[in-house]
Formats: sequence, structure tokens, C-alpha cells
Amino acid sequence: MIGATLDRRIDRGGVAVAEFLDDFFARQLERAAMHGDDYVRLWVAARDGAAGGKRIRPELVLAAHAAFAGSSTAESVRLASAFEILHTAFLVHDDVIDHDLVRRGAPNVAGRFALDGVARGLTTRRANDYGEASAILAGDLLIAGALRVVAELEAPRRVRAALLGIVDECVFVAAAGEHADVRQAGAAPGERDILAMIENKTASYSFSAPLQAGAVLGGASDAVVARLGEIGRHLGVAFQLRDDLLGVYGSPEATGKSVLSDLREGKETLLIAYARVHPDWARAAEGFGNPELDDIGAARLRRVIESSGARARVERLIDARCAAAVTAIAAADLPHGLHEALTVTAGTCTERAR
Repeated sequence: MIGATLDRRIDRGGVAVAEFLDDFFARQLERAAMHGDDYVRLWVAARDGAAGGKRIRPELVLAAHAAFAGSSTAESVRLASAFEILHTAFLVHDDVIDHDLVRRGAPNVAGRFALDGVARGLTTRRANDYGEASAILAGDLLIAGALRVVAELEAPRRVRAALLGIVDECVFVAAAGEHADVRQAGAAPGERDILAMIENKTASYSFSAPLQAGAVLGGASDAVVARLGEIGRHLGVAFQLRDDLLGVYGSPEATGKSVLSDLREGKETLLIAYARVHPDWARAAEGFGNPELDDIGAARLRRVIESSGARARVERLIDARCAAAVTAIAAADLPHGLHEALTVTAGTCTERAR
């Protein structure tokens, strides 16, 4: 895991991020109380959506900042927290797009308000509409909140403007990736389209932007900031490709995710794109995208994906992306601690089980 590769100072920074987030949501709940109990409940649901998770993005911000500034500061913690707030917003919106009502084994924002609608006597359809509308609003509020946190940083105007530009760009690019992901559903996209979608939807805001933002706040040069963007892009693609493999071949006990959901949903990953062009695909294709897919049908799909060579091809691409990241890290003029942490992180992308 990425968190395990970073310096111990980042662990203490992680505690500070948790404390900042607690304070952020407490202040929003206090404001919401002026507008009624339902609005408070919306913010409670948003706050709970930010709980747990790997906290990869804040760790990357703090690691990059500490590498160039020498240590974490209150402002680096604020910046790191802004990326976690933004990540929560994207998760909330992503669940709406996917019509999911559960995340991490519990009702998500949409799920909570859908259940409330049912309890108030709404039809299932109206209750789900209410839940999704509530989640859209929560995600919008969190994006605005993340931008405000960055805008209020105590930093030189030039630095603050650069940081706002990085956050704005990663939101812009992530939305392009999400839109492409929706468009690709059921469209049998090819390798180029899928990789472009991953770079936009995941790699930009999860890896490149946090590394670049932390480095900018820490005083890194423009050349190093650009190089960190390249490193983050390779790491982000490798990380997502590993996620896609774990979504089909992982252990639910380790990942906390069903190995049926991606197959039932018909998620158009690179794994599927590679398998689809093999003659064996026709033997199991009817199960892909079937919401009633059972364990037997899923096992059949996994065997076909394996025999088609798709799994091995994705593994090789993960290795190639990690190697590209290591090459870029070696070529960058990075402080020793960050160089080492990112190099180890590249290795974990090939090996992680969750």
C-alpha cells in the first residue's frame, strides 16, 4: 500500500488531516443547522462519506510538500485535506452515476436519503430520485468546499493561484474521464480510449495533482512539478489497472468489494477489451453485464478472460507503467526521501492485494 511506503512523518500528518476534516465538517454542520434538520442530515451523510478509505491523496500531498519544505505545516495539512474532500465529492457523484446505494458495506449518501424517502411513504422510484438528488447536492457542496479550503491557504498569491489552477484542472480533467467512462459503457471501447479515460478520471486527481500541489506549496521548481505530473500519471494508470484486476480476481475479504459487481455491471475495463477480441469470449459473453450473474457464470467468465491472455496482458501493462514511473523518478531531481518513497510505491502497484 502507498501509505506504508511513505515517511513516518506523514503518519503524524495523517492524524492532522483527520483533525482538520473533523473541524471542517463540524463547521459545515453548524452552518447547516440554520437551514433545518434535513440539511444537517445531508452534511452528516457527506461527513460519513469522507470517513475511512486509504487517504492516498493527502499522503501524497504531504510527502511532496515535506520533501521540498523540510516538514509538514498547517497549510500543507489544509491542502492535503482539500484533496480528501474533493475525493469524497467524486465518490458521491460516482455512486449517483453508477446508481449505487451502498459504499463500504453501508448506505451511501444516495442510499440514506432513498431509505428516508421509503420511510416517508414514497415509491421506490421517487425515493431513489430523492436519494440521487441529495447526493448530487452533497457532491457539489464538497467540491465547492475543497476549492474554498485551497483559496483560503495562507500562501503567496502566486502560489495560491497555482494551487487553485492545479485543483481546477484536475476537476476539469476528471469530469472528462468520467464522461468518457459513461459513454464507453456497452460500447466495446479499445485500449487507447480506455487508457485515456483512466489517465483523466483517476490518474490526474489521485496521483498527479496531489504530488504537484504538494511540491508547489513546498517551493519546487516548475520542471520538477511537471516531472511529478508524469510520474503520477504512470502510477495512477498502474493503480487503476490493478484495481480492475482485483475487481474480478481479488479476494473480497481483502478488498472489501464483491468480485461479481464489475462483471454484473458490465464494466468496460482493459481486461474486458483484451478478452473480447479472443474467440473464447463468445462462450461466456452472455454473462457479462447480466445483473443476475451468479458465481458459476462469473467463474466461467474468469476462465475465459484468463485463457484469452487478457489477464496476462494487463499484468504486463501494469509492469510497464510501473517501470515507466521508476524511469521518470530516476530522471527527476527529487529529494532522496520522496525519490525512495515513490520508487517503492511503484513496486507496490504491481503487488498489492487490496
